[in-house]
Formats: sequence, structure tokens, C-alpha cells
Amino acid sequence: MADIFREVDEEVRREQLKKLWERYGNYAVAAAVLLVVAVAAWRGYMWWEAKKAAEAGAAFEAAATLAEAGKRSEAEAAFAKVAADGTPAYRHLARMREAAELTQTDAKAAIAAYDQIAADGAVGPVLQDLAALRAGALLIDAGALQEAQQRLEPLAANDRTFRHTAREFLVLAAWRAGDSAAAKRWFDMIMTDAQTPAGTRSRVEMLMALGAGASKS
Repeated sequence: MADIFREVDEEVRREQLKKLWERYGNYAVAAAVLLVVAVAAWRGYMWWEAKKAAEAGAAFEAAATLAEAGKRSEAEAAFAKVAADGTPAYRHLARMREAAELTQTDAKAAIAAYDQIAADGAVGPVLQDLAALRAGALLIDAGALQEAQQRLEPLAANDRTFRHTAREFLVLAAWRAGDSAAAKRWFDMIMTDAQTPAGTRSRVEMLMALGAGASKS
């Protein structure tokens, strides 16, 4: 008797499944096809991204090789091409290297390039701060001390990645400007920060000693 009921149940289930398939089977097939297409598209996209990254990496290395060989203009052009056509990560790095190459031939253009990077939120805060730091250093060398301070002072805050170097540059800028009060202020900030690297401490101590010696003579 139990076998009869089981056979009836199985027949009912088969009939229900048949009706469900007749009603929704096309949707199930479409969903399966879409899944296969989506997986294939994703794999194709990943392959394309990996190919682009490999090409950008090779182009970046080739540009770096030109720079190491002293071929400045060729290196600038190569980095500019990566900055225009490469993947996002390599574009940002190439912009930094292009600006670095410009420092050898056109400091004003290099400062402008670094300023553009520092103002571009897409590159990320670390590269933005590094670009501002390098622009500040070039401005100190050029004697544009107020402009240097404008770029460097925000970088000296406690939560900024390059604060120690920024503070050291600010001491240098103040020292060159003959502003002993500002130099002392940044010097004190450096010396009271327990995380200040030993090399930075030594350099600013030497700079302040030179300033003190010059004022006595």
C-alpha cells in the first residue's frame, strides 16, 4: 500500500515539475546562458586588464632605463606617454617620474607638474603629499621661500606621511629667509617629536648651529 502512495507522490511531483518547466524553462535557460556569458566576459576583462598592466609596466621600465642612461628628453617623452596611456597606477607613477626628469632641465615646469599632481585627488594622498614636498624643495632651491612654505606647512601636520621631511625643509626655508623665529619654531617641533628620525635631528641641529654661528660673526 505504501508503494502505491509513493508512486502517486512521485507522479504528482513529476507533473508539477513538468508544469514548472513548461512555464519557466525558457527563463532558466536564459539565466544559465547569461551566467556563462557573464563569466566569460569577466575572464576576458581580467585578461585585458592584466595585458594592459603588463604593457604599461614594460613601458615604464623602458622609460626608467632611458632616464638612467641620461637620455632626459627621451625619458620625459616616454614617461609622458605612460602617463597618458597606461593603467591608473602606472599613470600616476609616470607623472611623478616625468616631473622628476623635468627638474634636470626646467625647474619651473617641474614645479608646475608637481603642483598638478598635488592638486589631483585621483592620485591618492601619499603621492599628492610627495609631489607637494618635491615642489617645495625646488622652490627653496629657487629662492621662492614663501611659496615653498605655502606648500610645505600643510605637510608638517602630525597626521601627514612626510611630516618629518616637510619640517626639515621648513627649517631650511626659514633659515635661508633669515627668519630665526620660524626656524626655531619648526626646529622645536622636530626635536620634541619622539618619532623624528635621528638623521633629521642631526641635520637640523647642524643647520641651527650654522645659523647661530653666522649671527655672531
